[in-house]
Amino acid sequence: MILTVTLNTALDLTYRVRSLRPHASHRVSEVVERAGGKGVNVARVLAALGHEVTVTGFAGGGTGREIRDRLAGVPGLTDALVPVAGPTRRTIAVVDELSGDTTQLNEPGPQIAPAEWGAFLDRYDELLPSASAVALCGSLPPGVPVGAYASLVRVARAHRVPVLLDTSGEPLRRGVAARPDLVKPNADELAELTGSHEPLRATQDARRRGAHAVVASLGPQGLLAVTPEGRWRAAPPAAVHGNPTGAGDSAVAGLLSGLVQQLPWPDRLARAVALSTATVRAPAAGEFDRAAYEELLERVAVTGVVSAA
Repeated sequence: MILTVTLNTALDLTYRVRSLRPHASHRVSEVVERAGGKGVNVARVLAALGHEVTVTGFAGGGTGREIRDRLAGVPGLTDALVPVAGPTRRTIAVVDELSGDTTQLNEPGPQIAPAEWGAFLDRYDELLPSASAVALCGSLPPGVPVGAYASLVRVARAHRVPVLLDTSGEPLRRGVAARPDLVKPNADELAELTGSHEPLRATQDARRRGAHAVVASLGPQGLLAVTPEGRWRAAPPAAVHGNPTGAGDSAVAGLLSGLVQQLPWPDRLARAVALSTATVRAPAAGEFDRAAYEELLERVAVTGVVSAA
């Protein structure tokens, strides 16, 4: 079983409009609702790939009930979310059909009480012995300690469970120092962590800060990996147009899938890039086009790179 942790789950709403203009009224051509938050998105992709996956984190209020109802229909996915008093947040993505751009609005999430945080820690400790890997994903809701991910990394390491960390800001800085097996920042998160905007140098610096391996997401340019086994770039075969919502989460799912199947690093990266690209191509935000994924998997270019000075 793969365990994904989403401390700030969300009900994702996607609106499609012909053209998004400030200070104007818009007719919405389509509305899509789905259970979200980074770890939930990762879990859904893993389940679609055939993995058994368990989701934990927090869920509360009407939005929390809606999330749990939607997760109940996903084959291969087990709901181990911890109930809280506050309502789970919503995120709103507005897709401009003419430009293809997406505007994202993210609510902060519910206030988590100390007793609720303690209940989650108990649940996490119960689930880890059955996990083949764990992913710690996304932002922290109010009330959760800023060092939460660092603590969760240490608990996973104590259970000898490989742990992937995908977050940003101070939670990422503290989490990296706890020595996770893998971190997956995007270019902006990597620059904020290291102070460097040169991708290879920044990725190597992130690894020196404590992570066993670092895979940086460079948007349309694909992934850059610095690992004990080597350094690689993995890129999609051509420029991709579509909705990037959830593409990074699909990449995390590909990396986790390759990890638990003990694939060589180039194969893990090819799977991650193919899934990410197929997610951008899919008509619904955060889903992936399976036919596109299978076709792309054979065409992703993975090349070794020379270390930065």
